[in-house]
This record gives sequence, C-alpha cells and structure tokens, in this order.
Amino acid sequence: MSFQRKIFLTLALTIIGISIIFIFLTHFTVKSTIKAGLEETRGREMTDIHKKLTTYYLENNHSWNNLQNLDILQDITQKDPEILVMDSDNHVIVQKGESPVKLIERLGIKRELKISNKKVGQFIYYDPEMASFTKIMIGIPISVIFILIISGSILIIISLFIAYRLSKWLTSPLRDLLPVITRLGKGELGVKVPVKTKDEYGKIANAFNHMSQELKQAEVARKNLTADVAHELRTPLTIISGKLDFLQQQGKMIRPETLLSLQDELIRLNQLVEDLRILSLAEAGKLKLNKTLTDMLEFAYQIISTLEHAAEEKSISMRVDVQTKDTIISVDLSRMKQVFLNLLTNAIRYTPNQGIIYIRLFKEKDYLKIIVDDTGIGIEPEHLPHLFERFYRTDDARTRYSGGTGLGLVIAKQYVLSHGGKIEVKSVLHQGTSFIIQLPYHHKTN
Repeated sequence: MSFQRKIFLTLALTIIGISIIFIFLTHFTVKSTIKAGLEETRGREMTDIHKKLTTYYLENNHSWNNLQNLDILQDITQKDPEILVMDSDNHVIVQKGESPVKLIERLGIKRELKISNKKVGQFIYYDPEMASFTKIMIGIPISVIFILIISGSILIIISLFIAYRLSKWLTSPLRDLLPVITRLGKGELGVKVPVKTKDEYGKIANAFNHMSQELKQAEVARKNLTADVAHELRTPLTIISGKLDFLQQQGKMIRPETLLSLQDELIRLNQLVEDLRILSLAEAGKLKLNKTLTDMLEFAYQIISTLEHAAEEKSISMRVDVQTKDTIISVDLSRMKQVFLNLLTNAIRYTPNQGIIYIRLFKEKDYLKIIVDDTGIGIEPEHLPHLFERFYRTDDARTRYSGGTGLGLVIAKQYVLSHGGKIEVKSVLHQGTSFIIQLPYHHKTN
C-alpha cells in the first residue's frame, strides 16, 4: 500500500469516525433532553402515582393482590388519564383506560417501582395531551437524525475530497524523491533532488543531496586511494624487479653493498604497508592508545632536542612559547611524538636558513592548544583543504608535506582525533605555516 493511500485512509477513517460519534452523541443528547422534558411535564402526577403504588405494596405485605380496587388516578387532574401497572416480571396487573396496551407503552411515561433498591414492578402513565406531546417529541430526534445524516454525508464527502488532496500534497515531495533514491541505489552517485520548499521536506531533500554528494566524493576518494596505493607500490617493486633482473643477467657474484638499495626499497614498502594498516585502524576507531599523564612542556623540549641537529644545519632557531601552567594531559606518548616529529621535520625542511620555529602552548577552556609555527615558504590557499588527504599530489603541497609515504599528515590527524582532539592548518604564502592542535585535558581512553 502506498504512503499516499495510507494517509488518505487514515484521514478518511478519522473523519467518518468523528462524524458517526458526533451523530450518535447529538441523537443521545436530544433524546435525553426530550425524555427529561416529558418527565418534568408530568413530574407531579408520576410522583403521586409512585407513592400510592409503593405504599400499597408495603401495606399489602409485599403483594399486588387486589390492586384493581385502588383508585390510582383519583388525584390526577389531567383529562382522560390512563395507567398500566406491571409486576416485576412485566406481567400486566392493572390497566385503567381503554387505549391499547402497545399505544400506552409507546407513548406513555414509564417509571420503575423499587423497594430497598429491589424492583417490585413498574407503571406507565398515559393521557391524550401527553401522547400528542410525546409524538412531537419523538419526531424531533428522528428529524434531527435525518438532518445529521444528510449534512454529515455531505460533510464526509467534502472532507474525503480534502483528505485526498491533502494526502496527495503531503506525498508529492516523496514522489519526487523516490526515483532519485532508486537511481542512487543503482550506483548513480551525486544525483540530486530538486528542493522546492524550506519546510521539513526541503530539509530532507537537502540532507539527501548532501549525502549523495558525500557518497560521490567518497567513491572518488576510494578510487583515488586504490590508484595511489598501486602507484606507491609499483615504484619500489619496479626498482626491485629491475635491479634483480640486472643482477641476474650479469651472472656474477652479488656483493653485499649491491643489495643495500634493494633493502631501502623493501623498507619503504614495509613502511607504506604499516602506515596503511595504522591508518585503517585509526579511521575505524580501533587504534589502541597507551595513555599516560604527560607534561607537554617537557615533551616539547624533548622533541626540540631530538631535531636540534637538523635545525642547526640550517641555522634555524627552535623556541617554546608557553602561556599556561596547565600543561599536563593524558596522551599516548609514542603516537604524539610521531605527530610532532612529522610537523617539525616538515617545518625544518621548508623553513629558509635563519628562520624560526615556535611551539606555543595555550589553555583554551577544556583544551590544551599546541601550535607549531614556522617562518617558511607557506602553502598556497587552494592546497590547504587537501593537506590531510591520502597521497595528495599537488606539486607544492605534496612535495612539502608528503613525508616518506605520503601518509604522514593523514596519520597525524587520525592520532589527534583518536585522542579526542582537533587539528587544523593555517598558512600565508611566503610568510609561514601554523598547525594548530587541540588536545582535551580529560578524555575517555580508547
């Protein structure tokens, strides 16, 4: 069953149900009002008769014997009154009047006779004037019901038409969306549905379009990754294969130093495979972190000490700028060391002689902010959004920040994210680059 039909049937059943309930409630109200009016019209007479009959029953030892000798209608002032008295089994005991029993039962006023909440009989009072009034009152509910049925039917027809149009209007955005979903399901990534409104349907359409575009970009990234991995593996494998063929063709004893270049290529292959393994674990959230409380100020000086020789070769000054006393956080020391070694090595490589590299520490709310600043050549703005992509190969950005396997910055980002932190990059061409890392003071250990 289609969604439109479900909405229509729901609205239709609701409208019909409400209409039926309204008709019955109106009928019940009118009928109760008329009955109360009849009771009020002959209330005194009914009370007198009820009192006489119950008194007789009690004084006659709880029996209706010889009730016909009682002048029940003696005090009734109405013209030609009649009465029908029945016992608890609804058998007629006394009838005073000439009218048919069925007429009295249909047009008279009925009242039960109870003693100590036990029914001992009932009576029906009747007179011509009240009968005429009763006929009028009976006709009123019938007329009301007839009018309600006619007007209710018209209302239901109009309401059903409105419900049909409303259900069609409500489902029209979905009818536009379904074919596009089908196309997406068949692999046509990047398809978009037209956004015609700004309501919830418009938000759904925008969300779908965003998802479709993200899937397209993910598919492009997947294909690029496959191509990049194949390229990275092909280069060392080609070198190894070529050198082995050359050595084999020479037919001579292979000297140990000849194998050093092959070993270098194998090391490169192993590093690439290991980087890809680490990266996949980090992206899947399965990377295990061995966290310990670490003073990041002391850590910064240790990193600078490790790279001091490389910096001195270019007369680069490495400095620490600390603006907070809260420098102790919980981190995986080996992972974080890899992050900062990657950033600082790149900074040294692309900072001109006599340049300066800063490691700055700030406290920002619940985060320790660590900034690696350099006075290097900077990065062109169009490359900045892609620096953390795998194997990004734009000339300047790739050459500068690729690392050994082209995965250094990608892994660094995943390490920071695994710690519950953030990393971003800002750069001004020919002035320098800043990598900004925020690490939480309190974060749940993986």
